[in-house]
Amino acid sequence: MTEARDAQHRLLPDAERLTDFGRFLRSTSLDELPELFNVVRGEMSLVGPRPLLMQYLPLYTAEQARRHAAKPGITGWAQVNGRNAITWEEKFALDVWYVDHWTLALDVRILAAPFGRLRSAREFRETVTPR
Repeated sequence: MTEARDAQHRLLPDAERLTDFGRFLRSTSLDELPELFNVVRGEMSLVGPRPLLMQYLPLYTAEQARRHAAKPGITGWAQVNGRNAITWEEKFALDVWYVDHWTLALDVRILAAPFGRLRSAREFRETVTPR
């Protein structure tokens, strides 16, 4: 990201400060790779509710705060069930559901979910090869 600012010297919105390379990293989720260090250190898990900023803690309801009963993860149930296309309330509900229903099989399902959405090589070729 750049440090571009408006006339009042406030940082511009993220979308306006992203470089082409930064846009690529975000679109491919490669910007999440540094979090693997947190997993190795035991601070995070591969799967769990996505961590949020500490400043939001006082804003959680008692039900929403239950999401912290699991270690935060790089990906989670809310990410494979809507990511940014769902509301915060839906994300919190999915995170709490995950905490209540955690199993190793569920984690494997969450980790495998992106691969189930990949096109086969043949399908990909058919969409990019002119006829």
